[in-house]
Amino acid sequence: MPCDADISIDRAGVLQVQGIIQPYVRRTPVVEVHGSEFGLGDFRLTLKLELFQHAGSFKSRGAFANLLLREVPEAGVVAASGGNHGAAVAYAAMRLTVPAKIFVPTISSAAKIRRIRECNAELVIEGDRYADALAASEHWRAQSGAMAIHAFDQVHTILGQGTLAAEIGEQISNIETVLVGVGGGGLISGIATWFGERVRLVGVEPEGSPTLSNALDAGEPVDAPTDGYAADSLAPKRVGDLCFRIARQFVERVILVEDGAIRDAQIALWDRLRVVAEPGAAAAFAALLSGRYVPATHEHVVVVISGGNTDAVHF
Repeated sequence: MPCDADISIDRAGVLQVQGIIQPYVRRTPVVEVHGSEFGLGDFRLTLKLELFQHAGSFKSRGAFANLLLREVPEAGVVAASGGNHGAAVAYAAMRLTVPAKIFVPTISSAAKIRRIRECNAELVIEGDRYADALAASEHWRAQSGAMAIHAFDQVHTILGQGTLAAEIGEQISNIETVLVGVGGGGLISGIATWFGERVRLVGVEPEGSPTLSNALDAGEPVDAPTDGYAADSLAPKRVGDLCFRIARQFVERVILVEDGAIRDAQIALWDRLRVVAEPGAAAAFAALLSGRYVPATHEHVVVVISGGNTDAVHF
């Protein structure tokens, strides 16, 4: 039953959310390969293929967590997004027959906009960047009384994304390192909530949008550039306050990768595995291919391929 009662941001909270959203989300597959298959070193490599999730990304976990654990008003829900969060909220709202209004910026990809429209949500394209869409969505929330579902800096969102890590723990043994792309910080903070210090957690950001990297350097969330090839999913201007507090405690470090490395990672995933990863989802893998992260011999590295909402099937 939906409720707005407090829920803890810890492993118990993740398990509570997992039990509630499980009927509505997919248990996405993992594929075990080897570093040598990509011309890399002698280490074990496992990819968590969250691009096969409903609505095309991990964001559906957080969307369902919000809709199922919070009291939704008659006005429905509102969300701002670079695209994936909007598609996830639109999908979850459609499944649960809740009205949804989604605000996205002009940089959102055609594939993500199409997914939102296919779910019959009301779509508003506002501004050039996520921050513009967020401001417009907050104005609408104040006018309408709709429930806002934040893309990353919200308790239920973080716990929903944390269920991905719980699932990884069920599927994969002897994990040493997890590489994950970072935008606003919802996914990496959710993963950190589950794993804590049990694994080496490494964030990966595009050089053009170093949100968490800049925040860690400054000791607090600060505005960062919002440029680059993956700007529709990894460039929210600043990392979330709540996300930052969790990441600062558990993320070992953040690696920056070039746009070219992200595209090379997309191509490699397609060529070797026929996996179609969107730019933001390929960033974590780019850290390996570019040599920005070099695993030790026999290290077991898990890479989260977080979404596949792109039309670029043939690279």
